[in-house]
This record gives sequence, structure tokens and C-alpha cells, in this order.
Amino acid sequence: MGIISVEHTYRLYWLGRYSERVYTTAGLYAKSFDEMLDLHVDGYADFCRRLDIPNIYTSKEDFCRRYCFDGADENSIYSNLLRAYDNAVVLREEIGSEPLAYIQLAVYEMNKAKLSEAPLIELQRVTDNILAFWGITDDLIESENVRNIIKIGKRVERIDLLARLHMSREDLRREACRLIGRIDRTCLSYHKENLEEIGRLVEAEEIDYYRLVVAVETLLED
Repeated sequence: MGIISVEHTYRLYWLGRYSERVYTTAGLYAKSFDEMLDLHVDGYADFCRRLDIPNIYTSKEDFCRRYCFDGADENSIYSNLLRAYDNAVVLREEIGSEPLAYIQLAVYEMNKAKLSEAPLIELQRVTDNILAFWGITDDLIESENVRNIIKIGKRVERIDLLARLHMSREDLRREACRLIGRIDRTCLSYHKENLEEIGRLVEAEEIDYYRLVVAVETLLED
């Protein structure tokens, strides 16, 4: 495969980010869904606070429906999945038809979940298809650069979410190690000082989660 355009490099990176965002937030949503039904009626407010998204929801029922399925809500799982799909369609030549098909299947299952009275079953199939997309990406995409750009997007998004959720130092160190070890194997232009700061922050005895989010969000050069 030849040189990847700047636009398609950007799209590959965001395909990685959006697919990871769907996978992780769908899991968090499923867990919060059960907690709100069984224990914590207003748990959605805490969910929004932890992910640093605006709490525009009026009730747990409103949250459970709109956060997962509302295409007009830019922070919804559905909106992020459609962004992943839009990028994948444009990148068909770079990623191939089979990886694209798994993103299409994820959209199909999300649309089924939207109509279901037991949406968590279909939502699990959404995440299964995201996993299958990542697996077939490794197996079928010949270009190492293409594979690595998608993976860098995935790692950046995962570190961002783990930091926002104040997850363990061990989890953050593992993801930072994968990011640092792979980014120079891509054509991505990035701020080396940010990458160095990410490495320092995840090794600190007490992690400054806010600084970590800022460092990872501004890692790539404009």
C-alpha cells in the first residue's frame, strides 16, 4: 500500500478512538444500567460526571434510552458508533471490506437494541462485533502502518477513559507502555514532550489524572 493521505491518517486514528469509545462505554453503560435499576436511581448523574459529559438527562429512563441510542446526543454510544462507521466507510480501501463489515454489523445490532425490550443482549453483540473488528484488522490488513494508526487511536482513547474514571496505576501503565512502544511505528506526528509526560505521570506514586487527560488529548500535532 502506498502513502496514506493526511485525511485518511486522521480517519484511521479516529476509527481506533471511536471503536474503543463504543466498546468501553457500552460496558460501562451495561453495568450502570443494572445498578440504576437495582440500587442507585440517580446513578446516571455520577456516570456523566465520571466521563465528563454534560448531564442533559431528566431521569434514569431518559438516560438509559438517550445515552445509548439517541443519534442527536453527540455523546451517545450510538453517535460514536456512527462516527466509527462513517470513518470505516471512507477507509474501505485501507482496511478492506471484511473489517468494515464488522462495524456495519455493530450498527445493525445497535439498531436492533434500540427496538428491544432487553437491549443489553443486543448491546453485547455490538461489543462482540467491535472485538471481531479489531481481531480481523490484525489478521487481514497488510499495512503495518494502517494497523498501528488504528491501535494508537485505540490506546489514546483507552488511556483517556481510564484516566477520567480514575482507574488503577497498573492499568494506565500497561496502556501507556503499549502506546509509547508503538507510536513511532506510524506516520503520526505527535508532541514528544506529551508522550514523555504521559510516561512520567503513569509512573507517579499518585497519578494526576487531570494532567494525564490533557497530555493524551493533545498528544497529536494539529
